[in-house]
Amino acid sequence: MRLLAFLARRIYQSIFVLLGLSVLIFIIARILPGDPARTALGARAPQWVVERLREDMHLNDPVPVQYVYWLRGALGGDFGISLVTRRDVANDIIEFFPASFELVLLAGIISGVAGIGLGTLSARHKDTWVDNVVRILSYMGVVTPAFVFAIILLLIFGLALGWLPAIGRLSDGIPAPPTVTGLMTVDALLAGQLATFWDALKHLIMPAVALALGALSQEARITRATMADNLSKDYIATARSLGIPERIVMGRFLLKPSLIPTVSILGLDFAGSFSNAFLVELIFNWPGLSRYGMNAMLRKDLNAISAVILVLGVIFITVNIVVDLVVGGLDPRIRLRAARSE
Repeated sequence: MRLLAFLARRIYQSIFVLLGLSVLIFIIARILPGDPARTALGARAPQWVVERLREDMHLNDPVPVQYVYWLRGALGGDFGISLVTRRDVANDIIEFFPASFELVLLAGIISGVAGIGLGTLSARHKDTWVDNVVRILSYMGVVTPAFVFAIILLLIFGLALGWLPAIGRLSDGIPAPPTVTGLMTVDALLAGQLATFWDALKHLIMPAVALALGALSQEARITRATMADNLSKDYIATARSLGIPERIVMGRFLLKPSLIPTVSILGLDFAGSFSNAFLVELIFNWPGLSRYGMNAMLRKDLNAISAVILVLGVIFITVNIVVDLVVGGLDPRIRLRAARSE
């Protein structure tokens, strides 16, 4: 019951957050310089055609009236027509989101597993050469943008060595699986197309690693710092004095409470990867939502801009709720404080 009450309260709060986000993004998109109708039709389009499109988009109405029209459609799943693709924005999102989700999901798995592993290794060998190497690599990963990693990986493994495919989700001649989830690797496994699965996985590796390296470095630093701090706690000294093997002390008694800050950072990195992946998707010609949103911004596609940012807002809110649940599972004291506050 407490879990259901917590979820209901967070969802209720999220409604107002999304409403405020939609108002903010809608206003910013409308005050950007340039005429969306003229941009969509081109410089050679007759003025009467431009005016007709402006009427269809309600651009001649006051901004509050435009927002009411947009919100009424958005609540029904209608975000309008994209000025770039000439299709329903909702259909565009349904088509492009799975590619970004598949990329970000693999990047999140890589960053979480490798980041926690390197952080644990660094803390276990604190102030040794192992610790110093991990810390230096972590600092380098934090300050290097994802698109730099993408270019380096593309030049080395895609062009110089030719080990991995450079662009797209599938190679030419490889049949695409029937669409079930939109995730190419999952759909290929469901269809029993192992060759397609392997090809799709190879296409995923470079962009996912490029997107994961920065988050991986941050999570390794956070895990190392938290574990190094908890090593001085009394319960660790007590466990060691009882003769408990170091492997169990590190894995069972130290790692679990030390993961709380890491899980929080991991969740933020996962949600943030959707908005940070646009350059990576551009470099690898990945047909994802981030690239679609960036093209919409460059061409002032108002309906697509508002819808994409709203989707990103939903992702951030959902991830934050999941992180709160996971953190509560890792630390019972947080659950007790939440129960008392109710």
